[in-house]
Amino acid sequence: MHVQDSHWSSASTVTTGGTVGAAAGNGRGDGPRTTPLRVDAQRNLEHVLRAAREVFGELGYGAPMEDVARRARVGVGTVYRRFPSKDVLVRRIAEEETSRLTDQARAALGQEDEPWSALSRFLRTSVASGAGRLLPPQVLRVGVSDDGGDGAVAESTRVPQQRTQPGTGELRLLSETAAPAAPQDDAGAAALLDVVGQLVERARTAGELRPDVSVSDVLLVIATAAPSLPDAAQQAAASARLLDILLEGLRSRPA
Repeated sequence: MHVQDSHWSSASTVTTGGTVGAAAGNGRGDGPRTTPLRVDAQRNLEHVLRAAREVFGELGYGAPMEDVARRARVGVGTVYRRFPSKDVLVRRIAEEETSRLTDQARAALGQEDEPWSALSRFLRTSVASGAGRLLPPQVLRVGVSDDGGDGAVAESTRVPQQRTQPGTGELRLLSETAAPAAPQDDAGAAALLDVVGQLVERARTAGELRPDVSVSDVLLVIATAAPSLPDAAQQAAASARLLDILLEGLRSRPA
């Protein structure tokens, strides 16, 4: 079965409820109205979103829609009825995970008095939630200084994903290429970068964070310290161990 993918902009056509236009709705021409999903349709939507988070978290955003449908135990046509292209589904998942990380950063910033405690809490909470495996690439942009005197240039850093080779237990890194970000994606990324920037600046000012550590470095820690392993207990232990090592690398040391 071949389904033609639409562009990212089609995300605006998807809602959690069925949208009925004015011509087919109240007839007054005063805008669309939204009707609630049937119980079974809502259940299918929840299954698809949960499956997408799991599949994309394990295999990266390059995983096919068929894998999502199989994990959700629905037909691929059901997935495409809710999300007319894979780009739309990817944007939905990335937007939700970016929002989750932003909330976690704000909680750490508002509830921890000590700068290092706030930063480390954010990192531990984010890694434990697995959100790092679903970070959109636009939050990992790194500014690179050009020693040749031409000024700073922008360099896009891809999200490292891990995939288990069937039957081997070995992991290999995957790099996913993303389409250009939509304005709403940039807004979500900007909010995340702003609040994480506050955590970084507080810890740096307190002398507890290495002065060369950037916001992008912190987000890369979240992305790389959340491996996808077949066994949940092994995954949790590996993530905790790796994060401990990375946190030690971030801390400032007396001269």
